[in-house]
Amino acid sequence: MLQGPYGDPDQGRLLIRLPFKIFAVVTVLLPVTGFIACIIVSLIYHYEDTTHAHCKVSNYLPSISSSVAHVPERYIWRVCIGLHSAPRYLMSFAYFSFYRGRFSGRERLLSGLALLCSLAENTGLLLLTYVSSKENHRYHDNGFRVFTGSSLVHMLITCRLWYVMKRSFESAEEDVSYRRKLRLFVLNAACCLASCLLYKRHNDRCEPGVYTLFAFIEYLMVSSNIAFHFTAFWDFGSKELIVATPLIRH
Repeated sequence: MLQGPYGDPDQGRLLIRLPFKIFAVVTVLLPVTGFIACIIVSLIYHYEDTTHAHCKVSNYLPSISSSVAHVPERYIWRVCIGLHSAPRYLMSFAYFSFYRGRFSGRERLLSGLALLCSLAENTGLLLLTYVSSKENHRYHDNGFRVFTGSSLVHMLITCRLWYVMKRSFESAEEDVSYRRKLRLFVLNAACCLASCLLYKRHNDRCEPGVYTLFAFIEYLMVSSNIAFHFTAFWDFGSKELIVATPLIRH
């Protein structure tokens, strides 16, 4: 559970008490570390395989799907995302609880939709992570579509909810968080559109360097997604993550 810094820890036997800011940093470092490690390992050890284009044109960067399809990259990515997924599910429900305390009516319904999109996004990420494009391209592609689509909708709804809250922000950090969310959503949406256009151009015209640019834009899209979720650092910065056994009263 998330609790304020002066909340009562005597709800049972205290197991874990962690400042949320540390929790947020560790959570975001997992996909960042896995992402960077997989790209570097792919470039060093599997450069030819991961940059191969079906039409034999020059390509200098691996796509994310290619970079996590080989060993040991596959296992690095799976471990990092697997450990990352549990905190992400927790944050989905933490935000839902947060919104329910701030909204009523239509916005409360939107907060429920945001929860569903957040859960779908994380589940899609797990699917495309644990089923590589080489193992089953159809399932991997479906996982990518679910992840990308639900991520964009979740960001859009989140920005809308924070726009409604703008008049009642309780701290400067909330205003900072809202502005960063908005910018990261715009960047992510632009990268998503650009990557689709570049991918289509690559398949239609097969020009040298186009797939390299696609891969670079894909890196920006993933990075902006991670950064968007990291804004929880400001949203819950004064809170603590507390894990305790239930208090049994006699």
